[in-house]
Amino acid sequence: MAQNKVQFQKGMSLPQFMKLYGTEEQCFEALYQWRWPNGFQCGECGCTKSCRLTTRKLQQCHQCHHQTSITAGTIFQATKLPLRTWFLGMYFITQDKKGISALELMRRLGISYKAAWRMKQKLMQVMLERDQEKPLSGFIELDDAYLGGERHGGKPGRGSENKTPFVAAVQTTDQGHPEAIKLQIVDGFRSNTITRWARSAIEAGSTVISDGLHCFNAVTKIGCNHDKIICGGGKASVEEIEFYWVNTVLGNLKSALRSTYHSIKPKHAQRYLAEFQYRFNRRYDLSALISRLVVVSLRTPPITEKMLRL
Repeated sequence: MAQNKVQFQKGMSLPQFMKLYGTEEQCFEALYQWRWPNGFQCGECGCTKSCRLTTRKLQQCHQCHHQTSITAGTIFQATKLPLRTWFLGMYFITQDKKGISALELMRRLGISYKAAWRMKQKLMQVMLERDQEKPLSGFIELDDAYLGGERHGGKPGRGSENKTPFVAAVQTTDQGHPEAIKLQIVDGFRSNTITRWARSAIEAGSTVISDGLHCFNAVTKIGCNHDKIICGGGKASVEEIEFYWVNTVLGNLKSALRSTYHSIKPKHAQRYLAEFQYRFNRRYDLSALISRLVVVSLRTPPITEKMLRL
């Protein structure tokens, strides 16, 4: 049997990473090239002429003398961590398909748990914002899912107060191969909720297939075709070939979360789903994941710890 090219791709080895981004100077120059690919441009006056103040590594505009750092206005703003630590953190986060916890990140990077947690949450926020405005199209498998489980003595099933509902959608090719996914937490499975979700997550004209949950019929309100396959509950619900990929994605997601994280707070759950989604949607080129994540991090505004914890 031929090897799966996506599954068996080399990615980026640690020696390769260290050769490219092993020093602070290498990381700084990489950030500079990605932030100003066409050369420096002052954010205050638009002037393209500047000089670098080497003592503090600031870029100073020749015209208005405004000074800016390589991290100002980005997700890295005001960080006290070396750039090489950020790059190494992004390496560990992107190259393992199951992800890495803040606790493990703390141990590998040799930083405090709070610093590792902030890094992890900020980078997951970058991933979340990057995919928010990228709708699925074509043929889409759709299913309802939950994070968490029942508490002892609590309500069973969908009524459990410890469960966080989310929508799982998988876009597939004409040959039936998965292309991209959407994992979005919702406040419940009601028609108005699915309508709001579908407007931003699915392009009109797409064909959506679901298990017949009544609320999913709301996709027709945005101009999608809806095919319903009533498959019942239990084992039969995950054996339908029409839902093979959405069930596979959900199985891999839950396996990754169980094996990597001790627990996930509901208020942060969307970021963890976004992390899995981001890696899945870019799984065809693992070695490029680091540079892509750095570029979008430079385009993401700063976020404080207080905002992260909201």
